[in-house]
Amino acid sequence: MKNTGIEYQSHEQTPTILSSFSELLPPLTDEQLSLMEEDILKNGCYAPIIVNEDLVIVDGHNRYSICEKHGLPYRLAVFSFEDDLEAKQWALDTQKSRRNLTINELCKIAMKLRPEIEAKAKENQGERTDILTPVSKSSPVDTRKELAKAVGVGEVTMGRAMKIEDDAPQAIKDALDSGDLSIAQGYNLTRELEDMDIPEDEQEAAAMEAVEREIIRKQENKKRKVDEKTRIAKLFCAAFESSVLLKPTVENVETWIERSGILPHQLEGMVRDAEEIAESYLQIAEIIKNTIKNRDRRNEDGSEKEEQVSDSGENGDIDDLAEELSDIIGEDD
Repeated sequence: MKNTGIEYQSHEQTPTILSSFSELLPPLTDEQLSLMEEDILKNGCYAPIIVNEDLVIVDGHNRYSICEKHGLPYRLAVFSFEDDLEAKQWALDTQKSRRNLTINELCKIAMKLRPEIEAKAKENQGERTDILTPVSKSSPVDTRKELAKAVGVGEVTMGRAMKIEDDAPQAIKDALDSGDLSIAQGYNLTRELEDMDIPEDEQEAAAMEAVEREIIRKQENKKRKVDEKTRIAKLFCAAFESSVLLKPTVENVETWIERSGILPHQLEGMVRDAEEIAESYLQIAEIIKNTIKNRDRRNEDGSEKEEQVSDSGENGDIDDLAEELSDIIGEDD
């Protein structure tokens, strides 16, 4: 990729839109588009629209659309790319720094790049056979590796996304697109359905039932997490409420030991328990003082920020994060 330094004003050249570029990335939300439109109407289109040497838009489709809608001028900056794959890779790398793309979205982008990357892998494989190297079964692995590298996810996750793309019923693919399932969950359901050896005409119905069960399971897990956090909060409240009532005088401690029937041989254990409890409260004090107090826990209007209950959903699915970790430490399927 190289910036040729060539620029055109909108009245000089009209760019071309190809769906393979314009549909590569997920569309912006209505709110994001509205903010972009507001900025361009206020400040003009100050960032150039990037085109290749054939004047095909590589980056800036939304800016172009807004400018055309309002009759605003814009600039075209011409970049030189080795091929369309390099141009798409550049556009993705550029947009990844601006957007918070989920693992599901990144894998979906990879599937759009897959035909070109597979073609390049076959081309490279052909070059190796030209020097009498026997054809191996490594090309699918090479493709998986290149796809994973292209979008920035782990190879295990990418392999599972490819499995879903190739073999999953449509119900599972739709659930991934909507964010109801993660890559790991979609892969596991695909494998489970294969193992069940369901007749082809019944596979879609079975997949829909499996997806529904998985969604219910996720909802139940989320509820359990909420319940567990409530339990922890109540436990701390009860402990503090009881502790502030304690008056640790000699008389009160003696009364507690006598009325509770604590035996002499148990006193040493009570000392250890009391010291451990004291240490716990010291740790709580340190956490509040050094961590919690330093956080901005209020909104701009002074109201308390709402705590977000994390679910194993699209923005941080624990199964996918575990897969990424397994990639790092060298584990694989």
